[in-house]
Amino acid sequence: MELPTWDEVLKIAEDFGNETYPTLIAIIAIAVYSGFVFMFYRVLAKKDLITLDLSKYADDFGGKIKKYLRSMLFVVQYIVVIPILIAFWTLVLAAILTLLSNSDDHARNALIATAVVGAVRILAYWTEELSRDVAKMLPFAVLGVFLVDSTSVKWNEFQELLSSLPQLAESFISSLILLAILETLLRIATTIRRIRSKRWKRKRMQKELSRKTGRKVADIKEDIRDDGSLNLSAGADVEELQNVVEDAVEDLLEEANEGL
Repeated sequence: MELPTWDEVLKIAEDFGNETYPTLIAIIAIAVYSGFVFMFYRVLAKKDLITLDLSKYADDFGGKIKKYLRSMLFVVQYIVVIPILIAFWTLVLAAILTLLSNSDDHARNALIATAVVGAVRILAYWTEELSRDVAKMLPFAVLGVFLVDSTSVKWNEFQELLSSLPQLAESFISSLILLAILETLLRIATTIRRIRSKRWKRKRMQKELSRKTGRKVADIKEDIRDDGSLNLSAGADVEELQNVVEDAVEDLLEEANEGL
C-alpha cells in the first residue's frame, strides 16, 4: 500500500477543513447562543432579579431617619435598578428577534419582546418554574425557525434597527415605563401579602398561647415586650408551654420592633 505524500495529506486536510468548517461554526454558534439564552432566562425568570439587600445600610440609623433611608433605598433598588435590568433584557430579546426572525417590522419585534418580558415577570412572582419555561420559549423557538429556514443572520436589519432607534424610542420607552410600573406593583403586592401572612401567623401563635395559659393575648404581648419572656401565671404545664413560648418570642419581638 502506497502512503500518501505530504502534499496529498495537506490536500486531504484542507478539503476536510473546508467541508467541516461551516458545521464547526454552526456547532459553536448554537452552543454559544444556547448558553447565552440559558443565562438570559434564568436571570430574567427569577422573582428577585438582584439579591442585594440595600435596606440593611439603613440599620445603623434610628427613628424617622431609618424609615426615610429604607424608603429611599427601596425606591433605588426596585424602581430604578431593577427596571434598568428589565429594560436591558428587553433590548436583548428585541435584538435576537431582529437578527434571527423573518420579521422586518422593528416596532412589532419590540412589542413582542416587551410582552414576553412582562409575562415572564408576572409569572416569576407566581412560580419561577413556569416563568423560566416562558422566558426560554421564544429565543429557542426563533433559533429553531432560523435553523430550519436556513436563513442568514440579518446584520443589515440590526443596523437598520439601530438607525431607527430615535423613531422607536417613544413607543419603546412607553413600554419600558409600563414594565417598570408592573414590576413595582408586583413587588408592593408581594410585600403586602408577606406582611399580612406574617401577622396572621403571629396572631395564631398568640391565640394558641392564650388558650394554653388561660391569659389574654394583650397580657401575653405586654409580658414579651417588657422583658422578652412570658410570665406563666397559670402555673401548670410549664414545660409543655416552654417550646411554644420560645417559638413565639422572636416573632412577637419582631412585631414590637416594627411598631416602633
